[in-house]
Amino acid sequence: MTEIASGKELAEEIKADVRKRVAELAGGPPCLCVVLVGEDPASQVYVRGKGKAARACGIESREVRLPASTSEAELLRVVETLNRDRGVHGILVQLPLPEHMDPARVVFALDPAKDVDGLHPVNSGRLLANEPGFVPCTPLGCLYILDKFRVPIEGANAVVIGRSEIVGKPVSLLLLHRNATVTICHSRTRDLPEIARRADILVAAVGKPLFVKGDWLKPGAAVLDVGVNRVDGKLLGDVDFAAANGRAGLLTPVPGGVGLLTVAMLLRNTLQAFEGQASPRAT
Repeated sequence: MTEIASGKELAEEIKADVRKRVAELAGGPPCLCVVLVGEDPASQVYVRGKGKAARACGIESREVRLPASTSEAELLRVVETLNRDRGVHGILVQLPLPEHMDPARVVFALDPAKDVDGLHPVNSGRLLANEPGFVPCTPLGCLYILDKFRVPIEGANAVVIGRSEIVGKPVSLLLLHRNATVTICHSRTRDLPEIARRADILVAAVGKPLFVKGDWLKPGAAVLDVGVNRVDGKLLGDVDFAAANGRAGLLTPVPGGVGLLTVAMLLRNTLQAFEGQASPRAT
């Protein structure tokens, strides 16, 4: 029988902990600033949701909204201003950016101590070295789900479908650091269904609706669906949920699964950023 891992209760658990810790802070509150360039409807929804969640946890929420015509140089100046602003502890530049901007260049401009999305190469390097730093929020949510549902990670065969900087690579490293045997798959992987069938833990983060079929799954596997695909007005995951339900041991739904933990982990990272900047080592 498949256990459905709803993200709602887990996200509320994380946010309750953040709310409690923020209330106990000296010199607070932490401040999260989200930079939005352009009028992308999905991005606007995400930004509003992040702001609402932050305020509910006692975190100050700021937004910098820029028109799509903003030049990359202008955006970099905004980022530098926020880097220097001691009242801002976490900075998130909402992706995607307009086509005339280089996302990597913008991310590289962030102060790593304020990079609560965990994308700066300094934080990526810390993750690679298994040292403390900011980790992208969705992979953190994936590991939180596995731990909460007591999925054995050490010694498990883990298959990650997708190699993005924000999900695929970091979740692979997190699993590797927990002593899983990790296989990273992508669009050029041969015999992908056969590789997937060997997975005790499967993370689908490829961005293709219903890509992972039910018969790709090892019976009893933990299946984390990170995909968010809008098809005919509906949100679909990367996993064929109907086919996986009854075969997987643990399965996350879309919507209502991993995505709900992403914002909660962003708030936790913001709190961590505040604590790091308030410590003697940060001065």
